[in-house]
Amino acid sequence: MTNLQNFLLEICVDSVESAIAAQAGGADRVELCANLNEDGTTPSAGMIEVARQSLSIGLQVLIRPRGGNFCYSDFEFETMKKDLAVARTLGADGVVVGMLDSAFTVDVARMRELVELARPLRVTFHRAFDVVVDPLQALELLIELRIDRILTSGQAKTAMEGLTRIVQLAQKAAGRLSIMPASGINTQNIRQILAETGANEIHVGSAVSTMKNDLSSVLFATPLRFVDRQKVLALRQ
Repeated sequence: MTNLQNFLLEICVDSVESAIAAQAGGADRVELCANLNEDGTTPSAGMIEVARQSLSIGLQVLIRPRGGNFCYSDFEFETMKKDLAVARTLGADGVVVGMLDSAFTVDVARMRELVELARPLRVTFHRAFDVVVDPLQALELLIELRIDRILTSGQAKTAMEGLTRIVQLAQKAAGRLSIMPASGINTQNIRQILAETGANEIHVGSAVSTMKNDLSSVLFATPLRFVDRQKVLALRQ
């Protein structure tokens, strides 16, 4: 059973400022991304380096060359390998990655290559897991690949909607890797999710973020997303 006062809190961020705010609010780790409006892509080398210099908590780096599906071309795969090597060199504690084949199952050969390249860093298989056709089979494949954790909403829109599947995955994994719930987690449901899944780490994004409109230019009036330290603190508490 999870100690509800002693879980690991990971916050998804897309800027160094948000990473610092997450740390100030009590986060144990951040997942550093770019382009969260596309569900996240690999951050720049500059962002990774400045984040590492600015943080004392864990730093996970997303390795994803583009938005969209998780079936990648040979050129995209080569890009991912280069980006992973950069993240490792710049001091990341882990990488977050996922690859599927055309049958929507784990691309075992390519994932094996990425895992070997990443070590000794920790490796998280991201929410590509939530679109695999057979999650229990995919779980066993990822265990064989010695993946450290799976980030999942239980193949549903939110972790609460996928709670039954997350519990099933955690029971099936039996401690062989970590099942980390994600999506739609907030102060109203975090205790239930932790208690029912037995998870000892949890991933949160939009629930601790605030959108601000950039009014500096009519042509580029894109909402900007920032992590709110007080919201992280409330979740932690």
